[in-house]
Amino acid sequence: MVEDAQRLFDAAPLGDGRPRSADDGARSSLDADQSAADADQTASDTDQTASDTDQTASGTDQAIADRDQVASDRDQETADRDHSTRTGLTVEDETAYQTANQERDAGSIGRLVNRVTRGRVAHERDTTSIQRDRTASTRDRASDTREAPRAGPLVATTDAEASLMQQLDELAARAAAERARAAADRERAARDRAESARERARLEAELRSAHLDELTGAYRREMGQLALSHEIDRARRSDGRFVVAFVDVDRLKDVNDHDGHAAGDRVLQAVARAIRTRLRSFDPIIRYGGDEFVCGLGGTDVAEAERRFESIEVAIETETSVGISVGLAVLADGDTAEQLTERADAAMLEVKAVHHSREYPAPGA
Repeated sequence: MVEDAQRLFDAAPLGDGRPRSADDGARSSLDADQSAADADQTASDTDQTASDTDQTASGTDQAIADRDQVASDRDQETADRDHSTRTGLTVEDETAYQTANQERDAGSIGRLVNRVTRGRVAHERDTTSIQRDRTASTRDRASDTREAPRAGPLVATTDAEASLMQQLDELAARAAAERARAAADRERAARDRAESARERARLEAELRSAHLDELTGAYRREMGQLALSHEIDRARRSDGRFVVAFVDVDRLKDVNDHDGHAAGDRVLQAVARAIRTRLRSFDPIIRYGGDEFVCGLGGTDVAEAERRFESIEVAIETETSVGISVGLAVLADGDTAEQLTERADAAMLEVKAVHHSREYPAPGA
């Protein structure tokens, strides 16, 4: 709208009848820049509105999921209490109870995965929004710079010019006010995003405390077994390939005895880090015991799993004074997560017996 008045003013001749040709090129360039900036701003505002709408919907979905989880936990407590007090349960009753437990477990895993996914998407949205805000602020400053000189060099010599200049000034003032309002809206949105980010961080901290091992970031044993069951079900719906790896850290006790438990904790963190960086993001990693980890690898055969853990073992031995013993078990028909883990544990014990006499550098050497 500022440009319309500017074009009308530029089209009007000077008071002596001469056209305003001297500044035509510069003004045309400024008009083109402003039009492009306005188009960019409109697109940015549209994207931001869509992003805010998605964020609101995601927040609503998460709130519903949280309520579902509370209800599921309550149902589980009731079912467990009833199951423990009932006598004379039939096979059908026991099957129904176990099936209901598995369904609730699957729902809990799904909600956990969705929460992590929503958190990642929300972070990406925040990053994009921050970039939009910076771009919009840059456009605002450019617009202010473009409009500032207009009041100086343009002098009205006729009533028509004076009227056009007044329109130009009014429209420029209105555009500046709209930019100021948009900037204030962006500032409010930024504060809201910051508050949402803090709330997500708090909820994620609670999630980690409830389901993830504080030292290594791996799943705690109970939640890890649920995650393992979830991935086994997913594998059966896909190509049926699934391998469980049971990992035991060799000589961790020697490290604890020689260098202290803080050093042992650093070794466990290094082990978890080496595993995590060489498996896929969706492969569950469980801290099964003090120095034991269980990992699930979907869509993988034994040969590929062996290659991955050979790489992991090299990384661990390079960074620490310990090694690992790894047992692998392949998913068979009818296997539960517990049965598959037990077979991987037995395979690990066989490997550990071979490793028992392995020579390592003395801790601290």
